[in-house]
Amino acid sequence: MNTAPTRNGSGQNGSGSKANGTLDALIIGAGVAGLYQLHQLRAQGLAVRAYDNASGVGGTWFWNRYPGAKFDSESYIYQYLFSEGLYKNWTWSERFPGQPEIERWMNYIADELDLRKDIRFDTTITAAHWNEDTRRWTVTTDSGETIDTQFLITCCGMLSAPLETVFEGQDTFEGPIFHTSRWPQETVELAGKRVGVVGVGATGIQVIQTIADKVDHLTVFVRTPQYVLPMKNPRFDKDGAAYKARFEELKAVLPTTFTGFEYDFGPTWAELTPAERRARLEEIHADGSLKLWLASFAEMFFDADINEEISEFVREKMRERLKDKRLCDLLIPTDYGFGTHRVPLETNYLEAYLRDNVEAVGVRDNPIARVRPEGIELADGTLHELDVIILATGFDAGTGALTRIDIRGRDDRSLREEWGKDIRTMMGLQVHGYPNLFTTAVPLAPSAALCNMTTCLQQQTEWISDCIAHLRARDGAVIEPTAEAEEAWVQHHDETANATLISKTDSWYLGSNIPGKPRRVLSYTGGVGTYRQKCAEVAENGYTGFSIS
Repeated sequence: MNTAPTRNGSGQNGSGSKANGTLDALIIGAGVAGLYQLHQLRAQGLAVRAYDNASGVGGTWFWNRYPGAKFDSESYIYQYLFSEGLYKNWTWSERFPGQPEIERWMNYIADELDLRKDIRFDTTITAAHWNEDTRRWTVTTDSGETIDTQFLITCCGMLSAPLETVFEGQDTFEGPIFHTSRWPQETVELAGKRVGVVGVGATGIQVIQTIADKVDHLTVFVRTPQYVLPMKNPRFDKDGAAYKARFEELKAVLPTTFTGFEYDFGPTWAELTPAERRARLEEIHADGSLKLWLASFAEMFFDADINEEISEFVREKMRERLKDKRLCDLLIPTDYGFGTHRVPLETNYLEAYLRDNVEAVGVRDNPIARVRPEGIELADGTLHELDVIILATGFDAGTGALTRIDIRGRDDRSLREEWGKDIRTMMGLQVHGYPNLFTTAVPLAPSAALCNMTTCLQQQTEWISDCIAHLRARDGAVIEPTAEAEEAWVQHHDETANATLISKTDSWYLGSNIPGKPRRVLSYTGGVGTYRQKCAEVAENGYTGFSIS
């Protein structure tokens, strides 16, 4: 960890607002979105403060410090692009660095922009209620602090509400249980231990491949296997000159591509011969990035036959490495297509299962029944004795961070209750019925899942900052999307999403990992560049679809 953040003992922040008083804007979260939002609104002269329940900055990169946590977006694109100096004065060590380096970068951002004085750490926002009389938000923290603010901006992250208590009897286990996104800051000793990992999504994969050669015995509980792509992670020159020279290029390209990465889809499937298609798949697979998923053939998201051919290509690559038929049956997907789930990058993940001390246990047909004091018991009564349990059991994605707060809008309507029935937003930026509530990384925008997060979060926070500036310039006090505009966006979102195979595949992309959660593709699937243009058009036309008063 870096040094502890400085605090102002007077209870004042840099904008002169009191700790238990009035703000122009309150930001929930001090991660990628929250830090940049704070910087922008402070530059407008607003009295603004960010709150975070962590003890330091970083958001995702503060909490996810589990073994093996790292980028799978290239480091030189997972960056802020509003300042060339900020970009070039930080040098990454490699293409996909690990969590400690990423957390240091987040602290660098906070220090360079002098943001800490306007952040309250170790503080959880518990409630936010719209006051009809004052037309402002009353926000409450877990310490009893009450803040009156004109604007409330949520920068909570799309994967920040972990599913921690998922099995009966977890509190009876005699050893430690860790959820990956709540990994302790102190060192966890796994050497010589019998460790169980529950879950083989992107996070579970990073943990498994990292600890397999360190523990005495590793038991992996596999329910839904994943298509995986091998990561190539070269180190950069000491000064990073090669990628830094591309600053202007990346600044121009990233906001316009389909997913906010530097690469985009190439020739169509129909334009190439079978031999040419195979050659392109081989070339992209060898790149060691997410390019096969995000920049090979767009048709794989719409055409089941094309998707199956690409899926079989990836399965073939996985079979070559696993060899063992039982492991292939357990770890290679066959009941859904490549790219319709989140695609993980990995380093010798499949080879970990070939070790004598690693056991893969299928729990789709024989699920985990409960946790016992000695370990994990399956439905058939089999008990796997363990010293440590690691839960890579995922999140209540997109909505969970906000539904865990008591947010109430006009007429005391509850966001938790409304999203429990139907998940709706206006472009993932506001919600009808909740005036002056701005949102980032929530459903119906690319930032909910299908985007290089810094690309999308920068765009959303810039739109929000510009919107607030516009409102203030015309002496407006309140902005809210109309019901009609929100409905039109929901329909457009659904029409776009329902044309894809993603909408036909159970995963957290649809919220299907949460019992009772309304089924809707969480992320806008029309593309980052298209979404950006639509947001720009709304602003250029005087915020059409929004009511300003």
